[in-house]
Amino acid sequence: MPPRSGAAGVLALGALLLLSACTATAPGPAAETSTPARPVPSDTVAPGPTGTAGPSVRPVDAPVVIASGLDAPWSVLRLPNDGTLISERDTTLMRELLPDGSLRDAGRVAEASPGGEGGLLGLAALADPVAPGGTGWVYAYFTSADDNRIVRMPLLGTVGSHTLGASEPVQGGIPKAGNHNGGRLGFGPDGLLYATVGDAGNPENAQDLGSLGGKILRMTPTGAVPDDNPFGTLVYSYGHRNPQGIAWDSSGRLWASEFGQNTWDELNLITPGGNYGWPIVEGRGQSADSGYLDPEQQWPTSEASPSGLAIVNDTIFMATLRGERLWRIDPSTGEVDDWFGNSFGRLRDVVSGPDGTLWFVSNNTDGRGTPSAGDDRLYQVAVAP
Repeated sequence: MPPRSGAAGVLALGALLLLSACTATAPGPAAETSTPARPVPSDTVAPGPTGTAGPSVRPVDAPVVIASGLDAPWSVLRLPNDGTLISERDTTLMRELLPDGSLRDAGRVAEASPGGEGGLLGLAALADPVAPGGTGWVYAYFTSADDNRIVRMPLLGTVGSHTLGASEPVQGGIPKAGNHNGGRLGFGPDGLLYATVGDAGNPENAQDLGSLGGKILRMTPTGAVPDDNPFGTLVYSYGHRNPQGIAWDSSGRLWASEFGQNTWDELNLITPGGNYGWPIVEGRGQSADSGYLDPEQQWPTSEASPSGLAIVNDTIFMATLRGERLWRIDPSTGEVDDWFGNSFGRLRDVVSGPDGTLWFVSNNTDGRGTPSAGDDRLYQVAVAP
């Protein structure tokens, strides 16, 4: 079993930090993990939006590199046909992962206007045999010159030669800024599209139900408001600072990771209409009558700055930037431990991989890390009970 850092169990209160949770630097990857390796071949299709039930899992081997040379990667998308796309924030390219670990350009989101933490961010896929090309849609969340937007593009071609058709608007008018753009997309078990939106540097957005900033949004695949949304708008939950990870467990419950400011980063269990307190509160410990929902877990910002989430066998894995590690959370027992601390630098996204594996991507070339030759990299690690 590979070494892990930190201790299992409930996390203790750390010293308050004077720096924002968005700031980080990172060392290069450990030498023993930097040898390229082919992805594990699989006929298994990409996992569905709801996680699988089963015994809790953890990493059981050392990670291996399955792709390198990525430029500020943000979202790893396993497609329903077993292909893989990776978004690059600043180049605005979607890179396709090939079976030998090499990468090719599948397309570019021309409307994206990178700057600060904005650019081409989250990706999601929807299988649809009547879409142009007969495969489905790739959805993208990106920062334009004026706002954050969601578009969808038909997925064309086959694995190894994918291209993207012309984009169609899904949702616009999402507040943008140099930071706190949110950006994660995911289709829930209800077939609806969810998007995490940051407060765009204006904390007051988070409590304003008339603003899309500081929210988790829920919409139909074409961007309409579902009839059962809690406020009759796109808003599903509010009081968020900068959520960047969403995933569903086998019961269909939605979990979200969120950047704190100077004190606590959070893992939240999302309920429709829930108010998670930002900017009035940060972290746990609110009075029972406050009306704000406490996080299920919290971390000092030095140990997290969370981004992507994945759930395997109802075990939550959370990629972290400033924390430079992969957190593992077992909600059934309350067990919390961390893996690969300070081995690969900043970690931006984590997804379920094929055949009992987990994939995670480093983010050392985003201007806040310290990249080494070959960064950024996509890693694969086996997980098992």
